[in-house]
Amino acid sequence: MRLLTALTNRLAPLEVQAHCDLPCGVYDPAQARIEAESVKAICEKYAANDDAAFRTRAILIKEQRSELVKHHLWVLWTDYFKPEHLQDHPDLHDLFWQATKLAGEAKHSSDVKVGQQLLDAIEKIDKIFWDTKVA
Repeated sequence: MRLLTALTNRLAPLEVQAHCDLPCGVYDPAQARIEAESVKAICEKYAANDDAAFRTRAILIKEQRSELVKHHLWVLWTDYFKPEHLQDHPDLHDLFWQATKLAGEAKHSSDVKVGQQLLDAIEKIDKIFWDTKVA
């Protein structure tokens, strides 16, 4: 019986305090930025290439990467950032709205400028993220 009690105590859930779903270290805007860099690079390669097959593949990949940007941003917005962050950064909601809209625009645009605007928006979110990050 003692062995069972000892084992149960070891397997019992621990109470931890964290401001996000898991203790910090699992969230990072870098994931969205990497995908957005791909979006911009694909737009540049698309503009520099006249091969129809290449351009078709580029569009498909760009749309997938744009969707991944949206996914990573929404994970940050819904799982990492909390209401108290809005007190210190009242423009946070608008920044996420703009960034996810730009990711959507990047899906149907091959304009390098849209890719850069997306990267710029993610950079603003990144600065706030690191300002709020708990060590």
